[in-house]
Amino acid sequence: MSYTIYLSGEIHSDWREQIKQGIEQLNLDIDVLGPITDHDSSDHVGVKILGTEENSFWKDHKAAKINALRTQNYISRSDIVVVRFGDKYRQWNAAFDAGTAYGLGIPVIVMHAPELTHPLKEVDAAALAVTETPQQVVEILEYISQE
Repeated sequence: MSYTIYLSGEIHSDWREQIKQGIEQLNLDIDVLGPITDHDSSDHVGVKILGTEENSFWKDHKAAKINALRTQNYISRSDIVVVRFGDKYRQWNAAFDAGTAYGLGIPVIVMHAPELTHPLKEVDAAALAVTETPQQVVEILEYISQE
């Protein structure tokens, strides 16, 4: 079985690399898509391409729309969306991605620490799996990839 997955969420740790390495080590037929993870590039793409803004709202607005071109396209092309919520920052964009995938009927796997269970209860309720580690995600992918 082959899949395309989108890895959404927290960009301050190597969880994406761990999942990619696990997929590679197990030789799973899975294509991995994701957002631009260079924080500075993502935050400044709008003003870099479309011109500076005095108001930070419009700076963020431009960047968000350009980044959404990639995110919306990749989520809609995915068979599964994996959403990681880190404990250091609030990832509203990750919650939005999970809701977008859910609304499109694309299965969601959520990953977060146990301490975030209460604030993410609605997101967890919509997910088909709630995990804590990249290894658990890889094991799920291995299981569903069986022929």
